[in-house]
Order: sequence, then structure tokens, then C-alpha cells
Amino acid sequence: MVFAFGVVLFALGITVSIALHEAGHMLTARATGMKVRRFFIGFGPKVFSFRRGETEYGLKAIPAGGFCDIAGMTAIDELAPDEVERAMYRQKTWKRLIVMLGGIAMNFVLGFLLIFTLAVGWGLPNLNQPSNAMVGEMPCVTATQNEDLTYPECSGPSPAYSAGIREGDVIVSVNGTPTTDFADVVAATQPLSGTADFVVERDGRELTFPVQIQQVQRWVRDGTETGRKSTTVGAVGLQLAYFYPTQYNPLAAIPASFAFTGDMFVETAHRLVQMPSKVADLWTSVTGGVRDPETPISVVGASVIGGQLVERSLWPVFVLLLASLNFFLGIFNLLPLLPLDGGHMAVTIYERIRNFFRQRRGLPNGGPVDYMKLMPVTYVVIVIGGAYMLLTLTADIVNPIRLF
Repeated sequence: MVFAFGVVLFALGITVSIALHEAGHMLTARATGMKVRRFFIGFGPKVFSFRRGETEYGLKAIPAGGFCDIAGMTAIDELAPDEVERAMYRQKTWKRLIVMLGGIAMNFVLGFLLIFTLAVGWGLPNLNQPSNAMVGEMPCVTATQNEDLTYPECSGPSPAYSAGIREGDVIVSVNGTPTTDFADVVAATQPLSGTADFVVERDGRELTFPVQIQQVQRWVRDGTETGRKSTTVGAVGLQLAYFYPTQYNPLAAIPASFAFTGDMFVETAHRLVQMPSKVADLWTSVTGGVRDPETPISVVGASVIGGQLVERSLWPVFVLLLASLNFFLGIFNLLPLLPLDGGHMAVTIYERIRNFFRQRRGLPNGGPVDYMKLMPVTYVVIVIGGAYMLLTLTADIVNPIRLF
């Protein structure tokens, strides 16, 4: 029940994020004198609607999006006589850009408010750790692992500590295998036995420590229906360094949240650039391979992860995931591709630049861009984007990401 509640709660958070995005378009359109015909949440059959003023508000059966119908968004829209002068495509450039940016800005504001809540309530994690292979605690190594993934009690130093490795060291390589993050350290250590050379970086120097590998029983993922099996692996008693979140008072949280939001922007943009390269990984997960946790997720996948987080009372991660989703929606919509907001902004800016040069030549302003000529490119974007979304959704259904 707790898991189901988490799934519904995160899905509701996504719906609110989309609703606020569309509300950003609506509010800025009204403020700049445009007519908003309809404001709906969801797609598909209409569940209910009501009219207030000149706008119809409503809810549709599939709460996976929403739309704000602004009169004359393009020159090919049909207009009523009273809408001609208020048509969006006839407005000044700055007004049209403000309306397009209104939805994007709403996602950024919501993301920032979630980050601020995180900073005050639980603390902000460190996104810029010195290394993903830095040594933290070095506990003793138990010979076995319980089936519920807990460990029996043990005592004494770990093999890594006995060999001379210390907290704060950065693992550079394990027995000649380079290790850029802690997953590499684990993968390189588990197949080993006997003594292995661990190269670490400490105070700008590289040091080599021969470490005695301890053979232990562990539960590991194997891609089966149960998800794991018991096997014998090598262990040395190393854990990744953990940087505890920093909590702030409301005043100090403001600059800290802005700085953290900047880091989130960089990380989100980086993941957006990586999306095309993840197609092969998504296809592998759909066809029976292991699901890479770094692959993109759909609304369904994000909601399932939200359920997993609530089930384990990991509310800070829940809030962070919802904030990152809003940042992604905002940055994604900035792409200069139709039918995204960024595509309409690109058309608007093109018209302004074109008219500037026409005026320099003593010519009148040109007419609005013919969207019919842009429809083939728009359809290509829709088809490719739809196929990517379908592939991601399929992966989330047949082979979802499991955090725990």
C-alpha cells in the first residue's frame, strides 16, 4: 500500500508540474493581451470542463500531459472575428517570447522551490564529490550475507585497512584495471583471489598496496526472475565515501539553492545530450538484457521509482527526483525543434531577424512563417520523439529500474 501511495503521489507531482507549465503559458498570454481559448490537463476523452470568462477549463481521461490553446498561435489557426487582432502570431516579438518562456520558467521556478524545500528540510547533497572512487568507511568483512541483504556482525580491521589503505584515498586501479568510480572497484575486486595490488591516490601521490582478497558469500544480481543469486566473490572491506547533505536555515538556503540549481542544470543538460546514445541500452533492456540504471525513464518509470522511495521513507530523494524532472521538462522544451516551445521561439526570433534586415533595405515586414512548410520536419520530430518515448515506456514495463 505504501508503494502504491508513492507511485500515485509521484504521478500526481508530474501532473501538477505539467499543469503549472501550461498555466505559465496561460497567465503570460493573458497578461500580454492574447486570448486563451482552452486550458486542459491530460489528453484523450474529456472527463469534465467548465467555462470561466473566455476560457474553457477541463480534465481529460489520460493525465499524461496537457495543453493551453492560445488563439492564433500560428498563422494557420482558424480565428473568430474577435480573435484576429489578439492572435498570438500578430503580437510583438517580446510578447510571443514571454508566452513561450512562461511555461518553461514555471518548471524552473517549481524545481527551485523543491530544491529550497530540500535544503531547509533535509539538506542538499554534494553533487561535486572529489571522486566517485574515494574510500569512506572500511568495515570488517563478513564471510556471509543474509538473504535479506543484511550482514551478520563481525569485528576486526578490513583487509584493505590492514594493507594500509585509509579513508580519503582514491582508488586508481585494482590489479591493473583502471577504476573511475566505485562500481569499477567492486567489479574489478569480486573476481579476484589471493593478493591484488590496489593503487590509490593520496596527497597528490600514487601509492600501491598489496591487499589480501577475502573470499565471501554474497547475493548478486543475475537478471533472473528473482533478480539475484548466491555466489562466492572477492571482498576487501571498502565503502564509497559518503558526503552527508548540508542543511540550511531559510535565509542561507536561498543562495545555496541557486548554486545547487545551477549544478542541476549542468547535469540535466549533460544527460539530455546523452539521450540519443542510450537507445542501444534501452533496446538491450527490452530484449532481455540487464537494465542500465543510467538509461532514461518514462513517466511510468519515474512514478515506480517514486513508489520505491516512499516505501523506504526516502523523501529527500523523492523531492530531488521531482525537482530534476521539472528541470528536464524546462530544458527539453528549450530545444529549437517544433512542436516544442523552443521551436516556436526559434520561428519568432527568425521572423524578427528577417524583418530587421528587410527594414534596413527599406522593405516592409515579411509575412508570418508558413508553418505548413515546416510540418514535414515537425512530423519527423514527433515520430522520433514518440518512438523514443515508446521504447522508454516499454523498458519501464518489461524491465524497470530497481533501486533496491
